[in-house]
Amino acid sequence: MDAARWKRVSPLLDVLLELQADARAARLATLRAQDPELASDVEALLAMEQDNDDFLVAPLIDKPDQHSHTGTRVGPYQLETLLGEGGMGMVWLASRADGLYQRRVALKLLRPGLADPNLRLRFSREREILARLEHPNIARLLDAGIDERGQPYLALEYAEGLPINEYAREHGLSIDERLALFAQVCEAVSHAHANLIVHRDLKPSNILVTASGEVRLLDFGIAKLLDDDDAPPPLHPRTEIRAFTLHYAAPEQIRGELVTTRTDVYSLGVVLYELLSRAKPYRLRRQTDAEWEEAILAVDPLRPSLAIQRNPDGSANTSVYVRRDARRLRGDLDNIILKALAKAPVHRYPSVEALARDIQQHLQGRPVQARSQSLGYRMVKYVSRHRVVILFGSLVALALLGALLVSVWQGEQTRREAQRAQAMQRFMIGLFDNAGVAQRGRLYDARALLQAGEARGAAELARQPLTHAELMGTIARLHLGLGDYREAQALLQKQQALLQSLSSVPPRLRLESLTMRARALNLLGRSGECTQLLAREVPAWEALQAQLPAHVASLLTAVGRCQRSNGDFQGAREHFQQSHKLRVQLQDHAGVAENLWNLASLDQDQGNLDEAWRGYQGALSYLGQHVPERTPVSIDIERSIAVLQRDRGEVAAARASLQRALTLSREVHGADHPVTLELRRQLASLQADVGEYRLAQQALREIQASTLAAMGPGHPQTAAGWNALGMIAWQLGEQERALQLMARAVRTWRTPDGRRQLPGGLFNYAMVLHDAGRQDEALAALNEARQLRARQYGASHPLVGDTDRLIGEVLAAQGKLDAADAYFQRAVALTRVGYGPDHPRSLYARLSAALQWQRQGKAVSALQELNRLAAQQGQGSEYDQLRWLARAHADAIRCRGSHRDLALRDLQTLDATLHIARADGGVIPRRIASLREQCLSPPLSTTAIQR
Repeated sequence: MDAARWKRVSPLLDVLLELQADARAARLATLRAQDPELASDVEALLAMEQDNDDFLVAPLIDKPDQHSHTGTRVGPYQLETLLGEGGMGMVWLASRADGLYQRRVALKLLRPGLADPNLRLRFSREREILARLEHPNIARLLDAGIDERGQPYLALEYAEGLPINEYAREHGLSIDERLALFAQVCEAVSHAHANLIVHRDLKPSNILVTASGEVRLLDFGIAKLLDDDDAPPPLHPRTEIRAFTLHYAAPEQIRGELVTTRTDVYSLGVVLYELLSRAKPYRLRRQTDAEWEEAILAVDPLRPSLAIQRNPDGSANTSVYVRRDARRLRGDLDNIILKALAKAPVHRYPSVEALARDIQQHLQGRPVQARSQSLGYRMVKYVSRHRVVILFGSLVALALLGALLVSVWQGEQTRREAQRAQAMQRFMIGLFDNAGVAQRGRLYDARALLQAGEARGAAELARQPLTHAELMGTIARLHLGLGDYREAQALLQKQQALLQSLSSVPPRLRLESLTMRARALNLLGRSGECTQLLAREVPAWEALQAQLPAHVASLLTAVGRCQRSNGDFQGAREHFQQSHKLRVQLQDHAGVAENLWNLASLDQDQGNLDEAWRGYQGALSYLGQHVPERTPVSIDIERSIAVLQRDRGEVAAARASLQRALTLSREVHGADHPVTLELRRQLASLQADVGEYRLAQQALREIQASTLAAMGPGHPQTAAGWNALGMIAWQLGEQERALQLMARAVRTWRTPDGRRQLPGGLFNYAMVLHDAGRQDEALAALNEARQLRARQYGASHPLVGDTDRLIGEVLAAQGKLDAADAYFQRAVALTRVGYGPDHPRSLYARLSAALQWQRQGKAVSALQELNRLAAQQGQGSEYDQLRWLARAHADAIRCRGSHRDLALRDLQTLDATLHIARADGGVIPRRIASLREQCLSPPLSTTAIQR
């Protein structure tokens, strides 16, 4: 029986096998009257089924036992797990086994026992097709060959994921998110078509989505090369297996007609239908191939917006979410899907790109080609897409209608602008003429003057709202300069309300207002609100770069600072770079230096310390060359340099940088400005670094009182003050007071605006908890700090190594020596790579590792390492403290051996040295005193050091 004959017999056979004996006989009688020869063929096949009860009971080809092939070598690969199988072959998860390199692949093999040359030919052609394709959304061909048994194989990129419909269901994706996934599918299929390849078997199981949300298109086993006119015909056309999946097949595939790229468009339409409506296009009474073929060829699919509202049993689904999605599908998406599912190829989209373009047009609110392009439809789309613009344009049009002539209107505007400028001039002159209430001796109280100006402006400029709004912005800018951030923010909110009440506001004034609002929010520590504000407003203002480049550059810098405070380093870098480009073109030298400092600060945040150092030096050099006067940017750069120097243990250099910054800040900002207070706090912390704890504590208390008055209790800078006071209290032995202060700092930093400082605060809090013996609480704080630091800076950042070192110490204190080992090893590796081998924090990681060896009984190795650390070169208090600790712990080991008297004398000498060098005491002197007390106790063993 040839293929054409079988196409007629097969559907009849499906129907007759479903009928009872009487109905079957009646149907055969009717068929015999119409086509006796066809009826004879069908009866013969029915007779075979009736006469042979065991017909096809056993499969023609035994299904391979999965476990029997596990571990088998195919070429250079070893089979691990069967991933899937079909009529043509099997796909195994396999790994490279020849030792050249390590990689897991999806290995595709022909099913054992199949000798059909057509299948081998198809297998070879799949290799040829995959070799043409290089796209991130298509599983790549990595290798191909034939093993020693003659088994051909294809090694494909292993994509671990879920079919696209299952992924969408399990992750609860919205319609728009599903369309975004489908757009990736279209890109992959488009790439195949561009390489003259038609897939011919697109279905969800061939479209996987990885855990990261990336699509992988698989299985080009029956794909067709459109440019291969010389392809040989099948060797056995009468027995050729129909390889495509029926449910996703196009009508022309079922009819055996020419397959084109529009065939894939139809299959994509079915996939999209199922992805969006959660149902197949056709609902059949009997799930037989004949029924499916008839539906695909002749039945119109139900609109997806209706299909989604029906349960599998045909009942209505009244869920509010289903109704919402139905409304979303109704209209454009219904028409897009049905156009892709058109029976005649000529009525479908001409290409996958056209289908994807219509989906993109829909998402952008533009007209789609799947619908009639009537004037009404296009107008609705236009209005929907430009609602705000049309509303604003209508208001402008109405305003313009009130003007007799454009020239008259422009003249009126010019006159009003002149009046506004004159009013501002008269107001400012009058303000200073009557400033006696704000005068103290021979100086003016700036804050009192600004308050008087604000009150007078509200009274005198009530009939000139635009002038009043500009005055409010000027006063708010002066408040920001004085450090009165809350007063500035309150005034800017009033200005914004006033601007919103006006029908016409110069873009310059709106930009200035938005920039200052962002600055004030960020300075108040409310970076989350700042980011939300700018996300709504900035896109509309970036288009004004050509007209107002300086204002846009300032706005972009404000955006970047808010994003940096919010932890969005990539977004911040992009906006800083945009601003830098504009300021270079404007030759705004102070602004260029500011952006160079901003970019270097991002490098420091992300652990690129050498790059940050070069950036700070470059910004300072640029400023010195181009801006002779002192500016606030100079203060920021010097302060950032001091932070880096302190991290390196260069206390003297850091003190000099901070002192220069403090001198500048007092000149530029004044004594009680928040920037000045922060610099004073950092100088006090340097005093603590060299052991002057009492002086540092006194200074920090004064600074904290001023900070509370300026910033309020909830500001991150206020939390920094609690943290610094807590660290000093800990050094002075006031453990409970230290825990109270540091817990308060951590609580304050847990707000969204304090999350950048939270990891460091948790780390410091954990140090004190560890010292207090509260190891469980310390470990919880450290695990949280490590997670935050890894998320913010990356898992290989040296700050993560610092955290691992302290986690190891806590675990060792709990007696979990094996668990602590891994953390100490990782701490040594991360700090050595991140900070450099001679950085104090790298040396402290080695010290902790040496003490771990001592706990494990490796006293000789521990003593050798401690002696090396005790002799370590380096200037600064960090190196001094490291050498003291290493020397003391080495003596503690010797106390267990034959050199106990010598070790005890050295500990006593070291204790006396610290009484002079650390007159206020501190954690390290207390630890060394404890080691001396332990050495005074009777020795446990005279052979401990020989183990």
